[in-house]
Amino acid sequence: MDADLRDDPRVYMAAERTYLAWIRTGLAMMGFGFVVARFGLFLREFSEHGGGGKFTSTGFSLAVGVGLVVVGVFVNIAATVNHVRLTRQLSSGEYQPGRPSFLGAAASVLLALVGIAMAIYLMVAG
Repeated sequence: MDADLRDDPRVYMAAERTYLAWIRTGLAMMGFGFVVARFGLFLREFSEHGGGGKFTSTGFSLAVGVGLVVVGVFVNIAATVNHVRLTRQLSSGEYQPGRPSFLGAAASVLLALVGIAMAIYLMVAG
């Protein structure tokens, strides 16, 4: 890495913005997981007071919700580890640009699988 880039504060600020974006992503996943986990409770209360049929919970929304919360925690931890590693590489001049983000790819694939599972569940249960 060029010494001028190593001393450029914009490079570190860009790394900080990326880190904060990952933290927001992890927090959003945890919040969404909480909502999904409580969705079964909402459906049960709605069916009891709405005059609908008896709602039987399968526990699917709880499992998916807790899973999303755990993944959100993992994303925050992995983002912190990645940020520390990246800033060390930038400081030492060892940074190799152009490497794909494993964290980004893993989060995308996992969320796609969760979305597919939820869609199948809604089609079967609905």
